[in-house]
Formats: sequence, structure tokens, C-alpha cells
Amino acid sequence: MTTIETVPAGLRGVAVSDTAIGDVRGAEGYYHYRGRSAVELARTRTFDDVAALVLDGELPDGDPGRHAEADGRARFRAELAERRELPDAVRAVLPTLAAAGRGFQPLAGLRAALATLGAADDLAPVWGATPRARRADALRVVAATPTILAALYRLRRGLEPVVPRDDLHDGAAWLYLLHGTEPDPRAAAAVERYLVATIDHGFNASTFTARVAASAGTDVASAVVAALGTFAGPLHGGAPDRALEAVDEIGSPDRIDAYVRAKLATGDRIMGFGHAVYRTADPRAVMLREVARDLADLPGGEIVALAETVQDRTEALLAEHRPGRDLRANVEFWAGVVMALAGVPREMFTPTFAVSRVVGWCAHVLEQAESSTIIRPSARYVGPTPAAS
Repeated sequence: MTTIETVPAGLRGVAVSDTAIGDVRGAEGYYHYRGRSAVELARTRTFDDVAALVLDGELPDGDPGRHAEADGRARFRAELAERRELPDAVRAVLPTLAAAGRGFQPLAGLRAALATLGAADDLAPVWGATPRARRADALRVVAATPTILAALYRLRRGLEPVVPRDDLHDGAAWLYLLHGTEPDPRAAAAVERYLVATIDHGFNASTFTARVAASAGTDVASAVVAALGTFAGPLHGGAPDRALEAVDEIGSPDRIDAYVRAKLATGDRIMGFGHAVYRTADPRAVMLREVARDLADLPGGEIVALAETVQDRTEALLAEHRPGRDLRANVEFWAGVVMALAGVPREMFTPTFAVSRVVGWCAHVLEQAESSTIIRPSARYVGPTPAAS
């Protein structure tokens, strides 16, 4: 008889698998992709470079001590470029998906579009597929995701989707897909830093969901659709816009104390503060605060000074209210400020996060596909005593 072990709620602190993709060291305020500081990569490398690192295991121009391939980046970008165009079946459903609902739901549209993509492209289950075939399918999902999301946004606004430009990459490519014009280089660089910094972050809820799906042997698109369903939850990927809304609601430094104390009194969550893993400063928030400062002279840049004051005062009030707990601003707090200043529409904050995180999900799907064990935990039954048979 199998012994059922009781574990902490939410699997806190329980290692459920091995991974070579990355790690989050909450006590140190540090995380990495394949042994390289994620924050340092965000400061020094392109999004495509880091996507290649996470998906393939090394940077496209070679790791130190290995043979460097001068055209590695170009080859990887070409692989993505040839997979950006959407099949007719997906293009046909995008207008309906964009128009669905009273409010715009880009992640719901993306889930449906990726499911259609998987069917249209005949993506095979990862179970039994070759590593080469799995990787090709992962690149297809990574490349198609920004094309789909930007098309949904533009269609919802009554605009025609724009065709991706092969000469634009990374942050610039994403902003171009949204607006149809070449973006300000500073704005593109800021978005790119955010994209690199959010590719992967340990076994968070959506990543774990992707791995559960992959462990059942499903195709890459289906595993990402499963992850997206989790990611859409307001306690996970849907926080950047709500954190910025909180700053907007506060409005001025003299309103911070009243706002925070009212939230604490009612037990409401203060969006943009606290993290499930970090017990010190969130390194992503630290970096994005620096990025925001660099954009403070752009239109709307006065929000940077307000956000800094909100962060500092809120952290002080949290320390006063909850001594012993180190509750700091998290990545969502500064992500909203940076994206707003870079010209990302507020309803596309979380989809921008998805453009980045799909790389991490696909890497985890590929890694999980190497195992033949399905993830199948047990539950402890606490309901009525069964009647005697």
C-alpha cells in the first residue's frame, strides 16, 4: 500500500522535479537561467539570445570555452521568423476571438488561437516525438504567440493586424506589432529588459501546470494553453495592471498612508507587494526601478517619482504592521510603470508578460518530455465517512 505523505499547502518548499533550466534563490534575492544571472542577462543580452539559452541550453554565439558561432544569433532569429506567419485557420478565427466578450480578453483569445494552431499544424504529442520535432513545435508556439496577441489587440480596436518585420527584433518587434510604427529605441530597450527578466521563474503555478500537461504526453501547444489558463488568474500573471491602478488610485504622496492602512485594516492585498519566494528585495523589481528612472523624462514620466515614494512608504508601513516579514515591491509593481512609459497599452501588460513567459513554458515542456513519468499526486480525503459496503 502506498503511503500518502502530507505536504505544506500549495506545495510550499516541496521539490517535485529536477530542472536544469533555472532556479530562484528567495533568501538571496537572486535567480538565474542555466547558471547565468537573469538580471545580468537582461542588462547585457537580447531577448532572442536569452530565449535560445533557455530553450537550447547555451547562448547562440557559444559559451566561453566552446566554439563560438558568429551566425548563431542570426540562425536562431531566422528559425523564429519562418514560424511567425499564422495558418489560415488561425487567421480566420482571430476576428471572432478579438470581439468576444464585453471586455477584451486577450489571454482567452490566445488560448483558443493556440489550440487552433496546434490542430492546423498537426502538432504531435511530445510522447514519442523526437527532440528535434519537439523543439520545432516549441519554436512555432514561441514565434506565433506575439503575432496572435498583437493581432487580437489591433482587431479589437478596429485595426488590421500588421505583418511582422524580420528586421525588427525583441522589444522593438513587439511594440511594432502592437502599433504598426517603429518604436522609440529607449522604449524598445526597456520592454526588452522586462521580457528577458520574466522568461522563467522557477516552478511557479503556470510553469508547473505546463509540466503536468507535458507529463501526460500532450502536444506543446496544449501544454502552453494549460499554462495560460493558470497564468490568467489574478494571483499570478494578471497583476501588472492592477499594481499600476493602485498607484493611480493613490495619486499623490499625501494619500499613501491612508490607502495602505485601509488595505491593511480590511486584510486586502496590496497589489505589487510581497512575493511567494523572495524574502528580500525582488531583483526584477530592483532592475525595473532603474529602467523606469531612465524613462522618467518621457511623457507621463512623473509617475516614476510617485511610484518610488509609494514603494518606499508602503514597505515601511508593511514592516511596521507585520514585523518580522520582509514584504517588498515585486516585479509587477515596476513592470506596469515601465510598460506604460514604453507605450504598451494597459490591457496588454499581462499579454506582454505572456510573450516572455511562453519561452520558459516551452523550455519546461521540452525538459519534462524527456521523462516517461506522469505527474499524478494523491489527495487526502476529508469528506464524509464512506458507508460500509
